[in-house]
Amino acid sequence: MAENRVTGRAGRHVVSTAIRRSLSAGDMVPGQRLVEQELSERYHATRSSVREALQDLAAEGLVELVPRRGARVRVVSVEEAIQITECRAALEGLCARRAAEHAPSQRREGLREIGTGMRKAVAEGDLNAYSALNRQLHDSIARMSGQTVAEGLLDRLKGQMVRYQFRLALRPGRPNQSLPQHLAIIDAVVAGDGAAAEAAARAHLDSVIAELRATPERDTAERLGA
Repeated sequence: MAENRVTGRAGRHVVSTAIRRSLSAGDMVPGQRLVEQELSERYHATRSSVREALQDLAAEGLVELVPRRGARVRVVSVEEAIQITECRAALEGLCARRAAEHAPSQRREGLREIGTGMRKAVAEGDLNAYSALNRQLHDSIARMSGQTVAEGLLDRLKGQMVRYQFRLALRPGRPNQSLPQHLAIIDAVVAGDGAAAEAAARAHLDSVIAELRATPERDTAERLGA
């Protein structure tokens, strides 16, 4: 019933947070329509809360509000994805350097477990597990850096990418290419070598950019059902 639905600022937060998580997980895809009534029922929030949340997400570049047609997940072109990744390279390089130089040693050592899991996932051909660990590694280093401004900016940039659209970790052969890059980042952060950590992070993102450049726009259209 409507009276049991969360409203106001709390409802706005519930809906926007849930949609961000769905985008990150690939449960929502580029071009997907976002119907207020459906979202209201799914998240037990009032329609006014849903409307306000969609406006917030549109301001962040995650959602597109189309006149007379409602809202939809924004489609990011390959060229825009490249530009986003260029910005990520600078920010993730900064975070890797700070994590290496300032994070407590026990937290840095915790990255080893992620690396072990990534090796296992690649060996077993478990691309979904590798993709999840990939995301965990990048998020962990950003948190460890203590650079909260960079971490917030990265969250927004990665949200705009809508990872499902360019889920590179699931491309055949890509994990074998990116695994050594991720392990190089881990080794440098654990060793406390800030310069090497930054260089490894930037090299990895440069590789991502190269992969994006090899993504024809028509592939994106096909993925969206266009």
